[in-house]
Amino acid sequence: MSDFELLDPSGVPVGAGFGTDGASGPDPLLDGLNPAQERAVVSRGPALLIVAGAGSGKTRVLTHRIAHLIRQREAWPSQILAITFTNKAAAEMRERIEGLLGEASQGMWISTFHSACVRILRREAERFGYVSGFTIYDSADSRALLKRIIKELDADTYGFTPANSGSKISKLKNELSDADSYAATMNENDPRDRLFVEIFKMYEQELKRANAFDFDDLIGQTVHLFRAHPDVAAVYQRRFRHILVDEYQDTNHAQYSLIRELTRPVEPEEVARLVPPARDRELDASGRIPAASLTVVGDSDQSIYAFRGADIRNIVEFERDFRGAEVVKLEQNYRSTQNILSAANAVIGNNFDRQEKNLWTAEGDGARITGFTGYSQHDEARFVAEEIEELHRGGLAYGDVAVFYRTNSQTRALEELLIRSAIPYRVLGGTKFYERAEVKDAMAYLTSIANPYDPIAWSRLLGAPKRGIGPMAEAHLANFQENHGISFHEAMLRADEVGQLGPKLKGTVRELGELLLRAARMAVGEPGAAAAGDPQGTDPQAADPQGTDPQADVAADEGKKPAPVADLLKLILDETEMIEKLRARRDPQDDARAENLEELVAVAREFDVKQPGAGLLAFLTEVSLVAAADDLDDTSGTVSLMTMHTAKGLEFKAVFITGVEEGLLPHQMSVDEVGGVNEERRLMYVGITRARERLFLTLASTRATFGDVSVAMPSRFLQEIPEGLIDWRQSPGEVTGRGGTESRALNAVRGGSGGYGSRARGGAGRGTESSVSFGTGSGSGGGRSSAAVSEPASGNMQSALDKWRERKRLAKEAQAAGGGFPNTIGGAIRDNGDLELAAGDRITHDEYGEGRVTAISGAGSKRIAHVVFDSVGERKLLVKLAPIQKAD
Repeated sequence: MSDFELLDPSGVPVGAGFGTDGASGPDPLLDGLNPAQERAVVSRGPALLIVAGAGSGKTRVLTHRIAHLIRQREAWPSQILAITFTNKAAAEMRERIEGLLGEASQGMWISTFHSACVRILRREAERFGYVSGFTIYDSADSRALLKRIIKELDADTYGFTPANSGSKISKLKNELSDADSYAATMNENDPRDRLFVEIFKMYEQELKRANAFDFDDLIGQTVHLFRAHPDVAAVYQRRFRHILVDEYQDTNHAQYSLIRELTRPVEPEEVARLVPPARDRELDASGRIPAASLTVVGDSDQSIYAFRGADIRNIVEFERDFRGAEVVKLEQNYRSTQNILSAANAVIGNNFDRQEKNLWTAEGDGARITGFTGYSQHDEARFVAEEIEELHRGGLAYGDVAVFYRTNSQTRALEELLIRSAIPYRVLGGTKFYERAEVKDAMAYLTSIANPYDPIAWSRLLGAPKRGIGPMAEAHLANFQENHGISFHEAMLRADEVGQLGPKLKGTVRELGELLLRAARMAVGEPGAAAAGDPQGTDPQAADPQGTDPQADVAADEGKKPAPVADLLKLILDETEMIEKLRARRDPQDDARAENLEELVAVAREFDVKQPGAGLLAFLTEVSLVAAADDLDDTSGTVSLMTMHTAKGLEFKAVFITGVEEGLLPHQMSVDEVGGVNEERRLMYVGITRARERLFLTLASTRATFGDVSVAMPSRFLQEIPEGLIDWRQSPGEVTGRGGTESRALNAVRGGSGGYGSRARGGAGRGTESSVSFGTGSGSGGGRSSAAVSEPASGNMQSALDKWRERKRLAKEAQAAGGGFPNTIGGAIRDNGDLELAAGDRITHDEYGEGRVTAISGAGSKRIAHVVFDSVGERKLLVKLAPIQKAD
């Protein structure tokens, strides 16, 4: 590093962006700051902790502090390192500082932890055996490498997967542990521990051989570099005289250690080796270069990422770690009303692991928080949809509304009711329920049972879960099916006739075929079908569940009753062990996927209750119609649906926090963990403080979870909110009290008739018996299902695999064009696609009774009827799905 780089890499005179030489007078950087903010900007010392409450203007304080250091000639831009957690936050900070300083801001480092470490490692890689052009493995690369290692070691027989192995390795690296240090503390008698050490060692060796780092290595290797080479650390300790860290409460051990290394003083023996030589003004009386000044901004009350390795002790114990640190609390809030802040203060005040503070605002009390207890999650979702529509009619854009939930599995009821209310929405940080991979995997089984000629569903179920049936085996089976003119299920039962398959694979395919056969017989009401299969595939009804075979029609006429869809789905999930295999991976994401499958079972149970005896075909019809309409759009924006973890850093004029129940918020998995409830309380605090003007807290008295309906108790967090802050439309006492069971005492008004408590409920999902039949659609030809796509002669195909790929491509094109199963089902359940309505028409709604159409907007499947009902007033209905008909 040259002398010029050290002192002034930008070459721009300090203060050039202000047109002043630093003379005394009003400081534009302090204009508009409250006293606490001003103190945080001008304070100087070895360490400063800015406890920034939600909405207190922390980004403004941080950027003005940096600008103030430069304007006052206390630091060159090159001597400042500002660290954020996301590239977006870094870009925003850089843009703000450039607006304050102009060209004088050039030369400072404003980046994420990982970006800063990459710059250091690229410069110093040769110090520890790497070249500067090293590769950075992303999560997909790491999973692929671990998958190969696990296969080589046969570690999958011990339950190791790329997901659970990668998660454990990541956790250890964030604690600055490597394979050798883990081996020194492991249980020698545990074969799983010994095998994990082998996986970890091979993983490290393969990264080294590839001259690569994974994402977690970037910070850990930088810390190891500084500790192993004090002369290298001294260069950066000397350069960065002011280090500022945002969101400090979210730092893990590796990030904390990096900050500690950068803020150590440079000892005299290292000072003597510096190039260029240190000047006298850089040294203290003992001949050292003093430690850099550290400023951290954070809020222990918003530490919600322990599952990612974040350690709340880093901020709680800051004053102990950095002696002489000053603490400035930013308590004035510029986002929310006082009622919202008072609720947040009351909830978080029950945590002990925090710096005491009390958020307040000068903007007034605002509206009271609205509370609602539904009889079920659908009742809760209906309230949310109706309130959103009420807010929208009052002038609030859909884009200013957000709905929060604790787990992704809660979105299903919300999505259905928003769709039926014609409210546009988007799911942030996740995928819509029926688009999630694990849900589509399970639905593929049901789809294939209903239509064993569907190539897309059949292809998907072969690999869910993985059972060793690769693309080539799949292609041979598919071509055997086509050549013999049979269903995919029958082709699997005749796997012994497919010469290209090995003996073990034939057995796997045949077992899967027998499962599908049993499920198909169960679906049409064959007695004992779930317990015993028909390995020979001789039963005509089982081999042809669509009803295209005359004998099957006779069997149907004999009064066989279709099995409940939930039982059918349970059979599939139990036999394939899809949920158990996800749980066994011990990865939080896989736990969430397992919960989504359990929620799908709950969906099926609810369907069976609403439409007893309707069967699988009716269920698939209803699900496909809901899924087909979930791309609603609107020029005024969309309502945002997200988990409470995703909500951090965002704000909305109106916020709904749903599922405020014991077991959900706080989540059941946190109750038995040390500090788990405290983190859940911080999560509740984060959710509350996202709201600017209106806050809604909702819960249900019963909730379908894991396929069963259970009583849901109000969250302990509701008890912590003062009585006068919540206006209960329907309190927990009103709901549970009517059943003879009094709920816990909440700050609810008992005995009232909350406005929403008297509204009509139920019936939104009821429908008629299905008249859907498969195999009789147009273009099906020869009695085969419309999804059994015919293709031109393919004698010029190079291989069985190419031929099968072409068939799948044609099938997907046919489905996308509206022909073929399962994307469009020609059923009558909740499909009013041919219903023509015009302003002035009278209609009848299953729930709302009679009403008059005032306008029609949208087109095609997105046509929306604006209706004024005699009982509930104005409503918007999606014509395609709404339970309506023209009045006589």
